[in-house]
Amino acid sequence: MSQEKKIVLASASPRRKELLEKIGLKFTVDPGDFEEDLTDESFPEKLAEILSMGKAFAVAKKYGDAVIIAADTFGVLRGRIIGKPRSAEEAQKILRMLSGKTHRVITGYTIYDVRGNQRVTRVVETRVTLKRLSRQEIENYVKTGEQLDKAGAYAIQGLGGVLVTRIAGDYYNVMGLPLSDLVESLKQFGIHVL
Repeated sequence: MSQEKKIVLASASPRRKELLEKIGLKFTVDPGDFEEDLTDESFPEKLAEILSMGKAFAVAKKYGDAVIIAADTFGVLRGRIIGKPRSAEEAQKILRMLSGKTHRVITGYTIYDVRGNQRVTRVVETRVTLKRLSRQEIENYVKTGEQLDKAGAYAIQGLGGVLVTRIAGDYYNVMGLPLSDLVESLKQFGIHVL
């Protein structure tokens, strides 16, 4: 692996941190103070771009020479954006809505080289199908608390994985960072994982 540039992950997500560690990147974490607005009327793909760029630029202001990695992930069902539930009741409502259906998980990510003023922003989509869930299954899952900081109200890498019957696309994208795509984009900044 070749890496000389300082890399900053502009995210408080423990999953994104874990994924970047998994591929051997050396980085620091600075979640910044960018306020997400999922009510923006943009198309979901455009919104994912806007949010990831906003996060990257908010953190970039603090660094003169660093490569910033920022991302935003949310679900989409029939054009409706599904973010993180704010309560157990909202999580149950989201899971009832997704039960037995296929939804899209969209991640927008931005890599921004502050000194070189070079930026790559991409959007990756994965389709996820949840099994038909009984009321009891939804209630039992929500009681675990696993869903609280997860877009779509489930964690595919945890117990929520048993809710999923089918996935088409990048598994890691559902966790919050499409690793294969990201690694390809990092090459444009002289950062090679393999």
